[in-house]
Amino acid sequence: MAGQAVHPITDTVLATLSSCTDARVRQLMTALIRHLHAFAQEVQLTGEEWRKGIEFLTATGKKCDGIRQEFILLSDTLGLSIMLDEINQRDGVADSATTESSLLGPFYREGAFDEEYGANIARTEGEPTLFHGRVVDDGGEPVADALIEVWETANNGMYEGQDPDQPESNLRGRFRSGPEGEFAFRAIKPTAYPIPTDGPVGQMLLAVGRHPMRPGHVHFLIQAPGYDTLTTALYSADDPYVRSDAVFGVKSSLVVDYVRNVSREEAKKWDLSSPFFDVKRDFVLSRANA
Repeated sequence: MAGQAVHPITDTVLATLSSCTDARVRQLMTALIRHLHAFAQEVQLTGEEWRKGIEFLTATGKKCDGIRQEFILLSDTLGLSIMLDEINQRDGVADSATTESSLLGPFYREGAFDEEYGANIARTEGEPTLFHGRVVDDGGEPVADALIEVWETANNGMYEGQDPDQPESNLRGRFRSGPEGEFAFRAIKPTAYPIPTDGPVGQMLLAVGRHPMRPGHVHFLIQAPGYDTLTTALYSADDPYVRSDAVFGVKSSLVVDYVRNVSREEAKKWDLSSPFFDVKRDFVLSRANA
């Protein structure tokens, strides 16, 4: 900590890094040790408190499996994930010409079905919604054949991977942008949902008096050769939790309105019931190593 003398024990531990030949590893470990020791000094950490901390981390690891990653959830709820997102924006700040990133979240998974332009990925009930737009570069030129992966929860607030009662690949899909960068798919209006609270992260939120809710959102992962991968999401403007996201993932530029479309002709064109929600949004990619 600034202005606080380094403890002799800290100096002793840091001295053991002198033979480390990897400069980045040495930098990371030096900072980690300094901050950990300073934290323990600042709060005068007791042995019992540290034991409980170790038990908490052990329980977090035991809660991880092929579907659920409790450590990502912990990182998200502590604001570390979104902090890393901000740090790793180009030049340390978001580039206003390109779409801002957001959190990948713990429930992304590979294996979603490949879908055609305009396909309906909703295999369970919900308010019908059309998502469409273009993938372009920061000069406005179309990015053709970009891989666009999307996923959201069902109306019960659970992702398909969490819920054995949902059909395979429900509300997940992989699309390719067209020659003009165009994309379209049908899904449902997302709903707010709680992050899992049956594990140590949920216990932590309860202990500090925080709610576990995330506002309704749809995840996007967009990749194209020659461009930086974009991990982002669109958040519902009318969601009651859009200003208090439990994992701090909302950015104002990613908040969208769900416009009610009452056109029967449009509904028929997209094979949707009328009225339906209409979300038009372009995604702007940045060139790799620009």
